[in-house]
Amino acid sequence: MTQDAPAPPQIPAAPAQSVLYRVVHETAYSYATPVELAHHLAHLCPLDHAVQERIDHVCDIHPEPEHRHSDVDVFGNQREFFAYYSPHDTLTVRAVSLVQVRAPEPPDWEASPPWEQVREQLLYRVGKPYVAEAEYTFGTHFSPLFAAAAAYAEASFAPGRALLTGVLDLMRRIHADFTYNPESTEVQTRAPQALELRAGVCQDYAHVMISALRSLGLAARYVSGYLRSHPKPGEEQLVGADASHAWVAAWCPANGWVEFDPTNNRQPAADYVRIAMGRDFADVSPLRGIIRGGGDHTLKVGVHVSPVDDH
Repeated sequence: MTQDAPAPPQIPAAPAQSVLYRVVHETAYSYATPVELAHHLAHLCPLDHAVQERIDHVCDIHPEPEHRHSDVDVFGNQREFFAYYSPHDTLTVRAVSLVQVRAPEPPDWEASPPWEQVREQLLYRVGKPYVAEAEYTFGTHFSPLFAAAAAYAEASFAPGRALLTGVLDLMRRIHADFTYNPESTEVQTRAPQALELRAGVCQDYAHVMISALRSLGLAARYVSGYLRSHPKPGEEQLVGADASHAWVAAWCPANGWVEFDPTNNRQPAADYVRIAMGRDFADVSPLRGIIRGGGDHTLKVGVHVSPVDDH
């Protein structure tokens, strides 16, 4: 037990401990000129996870792809490839899922070891046992290792401080220091730019937090998913509902992967649905592709997450 155990975070009232959600994610492209050739990759199928179960998932794609197959990536995410080899001027992808979600058990805060001890466990040493979570300590395109991220994180990680206490404090500081502003960044914005701006969207908050943790030698991963669209009366509307959302999971030897949402300054509860997990956004983008032709295009994306009882 460490002497720096945190008080449990204040988590706003969430849905019941177990909720069956219907998730609808629709993406529609309209192209100015026909697309002659296209290859797409989608992460739209909810994870089977410790706190959620995928009951059903259907993904309708129009026009019908000429090639289509699905598999599981190295991170355990379900992904789907599809391709077109003939001209088309629209693309609609509509994923409908049923997911049973329950609230995660609170972490054992008092069991969290000092952060330096965890960093040492993750460091590579000849002859040391391999720690799989060390794969999440390296820099990536969106969340590189850089000095400013380490300096920002250090304020939350005094010598000897319990790992989870430091992560919780870092989450709260990012939430307080950053301004949620969809106009300030783009989908390709990386953590160094977002940290300098102190602004962005959930993707930027997550990338900054991941860079900060990894720049200290700690393991952190990116979680992509959704939030419940409409809270119950009296419950707070969370930032990121009605769109894809992103948050962070940090690894603690005593607790495994523990999730933190810096955008909303809370730990995910039963109102979060997990779609995919990876090193950063590049690993888990909901829909991406390479096309030839198309010219200018318009894009419409709609996400709705609601308990089945609401239908």
